[in-house]
Amino acid sequence: MRIQCCFCGERDVSEFTYLGAADCKRPNFEAPGAETAFFEAVYLRDNPAGPHDELWYHASGCRSWLRVTRDTRTHEILAVNFAKEAAGS
Repeated sequence: MRIQCCFCGERDVSEFTYLGAADCKRPNFEAPGAETAFFEAVYLRDNPAGPHDELWYHASGCRSWLRVTRDTRTHEILAVNFAKEAAGS
């Protein structure tokens, strides 16, 4: 699989580190029931078939965080944006 980095151009996926779903809400580690909340966030999440927004870090390149829309059935990359721009900040 190849990812079109917004800064570096098209690169092999081996240059990137996958974080997970872009819209995943990380639990508060200080909240009551945090252990259960983290278990559910890591192991009991949806596994969508089709377009999915993900966060990727270009570790062996420009070190940018990217929001990648990838079709999980075909691994086709549908869109790539800087994560900060995609968040609107």
